[in-house]
Amino acid sequence: MIFGKAGFGGAVADFEAAVKARDAKRSGKAFARLQETFGQARESELLDGGPRLAAVLEQVPPGHRAVVAVLVGACVERGADAERCAPGVLAGLRWTLEQALVCTEAWAATGGGAFPAPDGGEPGPELVERAGFDAAVGWWTLPQWEMAAVAMLNHPGVRRSAGSRGEALRLLGAVERASGLELKSLAHALLVLDDEPLVALHRTSGTGYRLRFSGIGDNFQLHTLLADALIGGGHVEGRAPSPQEAAVCRETPGQVDAVGSFDLVAPDGEPVWNEGAPADIPVVDGVRLLVLDEPSYRRTWPAGRFFPGMRGDVLLERALDPEETERWYAHVSPVKDATG
Repeated sequence: MIFGKAGFGGAVADFEAAVKARDAKRSGKAFARLQETFGQARESELLDGGPRLAAVLEQVPPGHRAVVAVLVGACVERGADAERCAPGVLAGLRWTLEQALVCTEAWAATGGGAFPAPDGGEPGPELVERAGFDAAVGWWTLPQWEMAAVAMLNHPGVRRSAGSRGEALRLLGAVERASGLELKSLAHALLVLDDEPLVALHRTSGTGYRLRFSGIGDNFQLHTLLADALIGGGHVEGRAPSPQEAAVCRETPGQVDAVGSFDLVAPDGEPVWNEGAPADIPVVDGVRLLVLDEPSYRRTWPAGRFFPGMRGDVLLERALDPEETERWYAHVSPVKDATG
């Protein structure tokens, strides 16, 4: 059959039709054309093509599915509607994590050994023989699905509607524990919170504050924006981030060297590490509760966003009155050693 229109738009149309018709030969040729023409695609082709490819993703053979998902993610990064594309990509991610977990179990049951490093492409014959084709593909394509999923989860509308994030996190944790593989970007993206209330207690001044944060990828970013809201806002003493440090943690591209303003501490006195995520902060009476102590040593890092495509912010809603502050402090233990 003769192909239709040239360019990425034509490749999308041909691939879509071939997949729906279960025409393996034609879909293979169209699959190659998708990759060849993407770099020259017009904006209109990307806006149209991303959702169309996402809609047929489940029908794409497993061997090609991850590459198509990455193309969908690239379309989203260049303006395609993330909320239309996300259901297909996140469903594919769940399937992939399920199959990767099957693969780790099969690998252990057939002699174990070091896991082959997943790097896209075709899985090796030993992996296929020991785990089966679908499970091998699931393991082998994990990095590609990570890229595609993060492109979707950069968008708050997707995060709000992605009710299956908990299951994806469970599966990811099981795969990581079984294999030792770390997919840090995917884990952090699945943990991102939006419109999340936070009570911060500044131990030195004995004051407390009600805040709300969204789109924060890690606690380095949270730390800088908390310091901007509280120290920069004149509410507590300490080192305020520069305007540039705060800007790159919200939406300005790039990174700026920063110095820590606090020790972040959980209510039980354990440290809340900057390398972690805001989801690590314990919930007390339905609200995340964080204690801000004076920095025990000088920490420096490049301030910025863990996810460059994700806008983040921390908003101060109000200072707590003394009675409220005292009630929250009733949940707080003395600080433990945080110098490790």
